[in-house]
Amino acid sequence: MKTDDGLPPLREVVEKHELAAKKSLGQNFLFDLNLTGRIARAAGPLAGVTIVEIGPGPGGLTRALLMEGAERVIAVERDERCLAALAEISDAYPGRLQIVPGDALETDWRALVAGITGPVRICANLPYNIGTVLLAGWLETEPWPPWFDRMVLMFQREVAERIVATPAQRVDYGRLGVLAGWRAKSRILFDVPPSAFTPPPKVTSSVVEIVPRATPEPCNPKILTAITASAFNQRRKMLRQSLKGLAVNGRTLDALTLLKSAGIEETKRAEEIDVAGFATLARVAEDMSR
Repeated sequence: MKTDDGLPPLREVVEKHELAAKKSLGQNFLFDLNLTGRIARAAGPLAGVTIVEIGPGPGGLTRALLMEGAERVIAVERDERCLAALAEISDAYPGRLQIVPGDALETDWRALVAGITGPVRICANLPYNIGTVLLAGWLETEPWPPWFDRMVLMFQREVAERIVATPAQRVDYGRLGVLAGWRAKSRILFDVPPSAFTPPPKVTSSVVEIVPRATPEPCNPKILTAITASAFNQRRKMLRQSLKGLAVNGRTLDALTLLKSAGIEETKRAEEIDVAGFATLARVAEDMSR
């Protein structure tokens, strides 16, 4: 049996190459080509676009991206067992699939896409165990605007809700929401039930679109991260307490002076401060650390 792209169904590919999903690698494979096609279309239109995909596994989403017209897919895969299956896709789409064996956490993304003249986009069913780390790294990248024009990524539903959260959703609003809201506009596109995966996870997943802002509030991303980490690690405490002992550039800052200089009430809690407020705190903190 062949599919629309002339390749065997993914279940046959997995059986042929003995690709049982590994929990240690955060793997959950998508076999439904209708679903992978929907994700690929969410990242479109793809004509002239280079897609960076992380953790393609047996290549279900990879195939969908190529079928939907991506000019090139750069697939970063850590699991050596999957490389032969990906090579078969590369043979079916000559010159359009670049397979990069290696760990996404150690990848130099700018070097990977160096020389590409058209748009670059990230689209992936991210391994659950490294998804937020990868996203934070992409959002902290310098210089800005980044090397990608959009990201369409799958996360656990609870992580997706944290990405798009604002102070209006206090339970979900935290470090990730500040970072994502600072440098991008994000929205949840649709949910994916556990039954769509093999093996099925215990949670619902969501596909999230993240579009970089051309001119985010100016501030140092590392300092912003340090401030949000301190503020949200003690989110029930007032900022005058949670920011106590905050160190920036090797200098410990006085929390009350920092808050007063930023125009923020010392009795506020982290969940009450919007992105602009945190960016202001980061700028003031950098000035105070000099």
